[in-house]
Parts: sequence; structure tokens; C-alpha cells
Amino acid sequence: MNSTIFCLDLGVHYSRDGETKTSTPLQHWGNLDLSRISTCFEGLSRVDRKALVSFVTAGDPAPPVTVPLLHGLVAAGADILELGVPFSDPMADGPVIQRASERALAAGVTLRGVLEMAKEFRARDDKTPLVLMGYANPMEVMGYQRFATEAAAAGVDGVLTVDLPVEEAPPLLEAIRPHGIDPIFLLAPNTGRERIARICQDASGFLYYVSLKGVTGAGHLDTGSVAEKVSEIRTLTGLPIGVGFGVKDGASAARVARISDAVVIGSVLVSRIEELAATPDRIPEEVPAIIAEMRGAMDGYL
Repeated sequence: MNSTIFCLDLGVHYSRDGETKTSTPLQHWGNLDLSRISTCFEGLSRVDRKALVSFVTAGDPAPPVTVPLLHGLVAAGADILELGVPFSDPMADGPVIQRASERALAAGVTLRGVLEMAKEFRARDDKTPLVLMGYANPMEVMGYQRFATEAAAAGVDGVLTVDLPVEEAPPLLEAIRPHGIDPIFLLAPNTGRERIARICQDASGFLYYVSLKGVTGAGHLDTGSVAEKVSEIRTLTGLPIGVGFGVKDGASAARVARISDAVVIGSVLVSRIEELAATPDRIPEEVPAIIAEMRGAMDGYL
């Protein structure tokens, strides 16, 4: 099955320095094979299940842990994997994930090392979607074209850059789209309808709705307000909607699954990894138990 993807642009680009510029509309990318991400959501939809998305930071607390952990998360019930690229200034992340980045960087993890981990994972698993989540700087330093080529060769399916607004995304999109890599964008509680529509023009794969204002791992999850916002987003796009931030246990995962297409689990996994950092051999066996609990609660609720 093929899908036709259109990337449009409104023609206005607000740069980081506040200067207003005119941008060139992105071109129609043609027919691309259905991505692993889209295939995953379609398959789950056919059996009335919701996706469970698991986030961990690559190389935390040591590089040899990551790939066995990823396989363990899939075995426990994760449908999509988000692999965090460690960065020295993770401004959108709370203390737990900031410390994870620090541990990974101290262990010598680089973007190229993360891609090697992705490649190693993909050698044993050619079905589970893998999304890289991080900040634009490491990709810019490598060069978007080189990054896209190496990410595709490693089996990466999506890229989420938390600090790259959609107006500044065309260079990255132009690099990754020809390789079939989905750009994943964030939406927040205060994102207005016009802004949502603009983001949806360039997004593919799925949308990541940040259910709380602030950094990762903070705040209380209000599923009522999340449901209202997800309903609003659905009027503007047919893309699947994943909800993250504030999902801490099976009960909250089940509530979020009822109102979204995917539940994103991050800080609770990274917290457990931190607790086990002194005994890293235990991580691939013990951390996936959290995902197994979430999966059971989600399936039981639905």
C-alpha cells in the first residue's frame, strides 16, 4: 500500500531572532511506501488496540544496556520506541531525563553512537517503529543530509526535534522525507487551532500531544482537559494522536488510552533506570516490567 504525503508551507517564517522571512513552500514528495509507524497504527486499529510508546535515553547509564533494553521493552508490549539523543542542554526535559542525558554524555554517547544502537536494534527487529527524539543541534552539526542518510540506513522511522518549530523545519524535512522518515511534531495545551493546522501540514506518522505545560515528568494529568484538546485536534487532522507527560502507572495509561491513539511513557522508565544505574545488568530485565503493567492495564481497560 502506498500513501501520498503533501508538505505545504504558509510562506511565513519567524526565525529565532524575531525577523520575519518568506519561506519557500515545500514540494509534493510523491508516493512513499507506508512507513513502519503508519503500518503499526493501522494494525493496532484493526484489532481495537492503542499504541504504547516507550521512551528511554540512548546510552543511559551505559551504551551496552540500550539495545537489550529496547528488545525487552518490545517483548513486554511496547509498540513504538522513542530513543532519546542525549544533549547537553535539554531545556524541555525535567530533572530525571536531564540526568539521563548527563549520564549518557559522560559515557561518551554521540549522535553517531545512537545511530549505531539503532542499527544494532534493527538487525534483530525489522518491524517495531523507532523514533529518534532530541534537539536540533546534534543533527545540524552532523548536517541534515548526512544525518538523514545515516538514520535511514540505521532503520530509523521518525524524528522528533523538540526545539525546532515547524517554520524552521523545512531543511530537515527536505532531508528526511525522501528517505521515508516521518517528522513528528509536538502539540501543547495552549497550541491554538491555526497553529495546530499549520503543524499538521508538515507532520506525518503521528502527533505527540504534550498533556501538561512545563517540562517532562512534572504536574498532574487532567484527562478531562486532555480529552477536550484531543477532540479539537481530531477535527483538524486524521493523523494518530499520542499523549505523553504525566502518565505514571497502569491506571493513568488506561485512562489516556481511552481518549487517544497512543500512550507515551518516558519519565517513569528513566526514573527506574536511574535507580538501577549502579547495577546496569538488571536494567534490561527489570525496566520492561513497567511496560508490561501499562500494556496489561491498557488492554484490560479497552
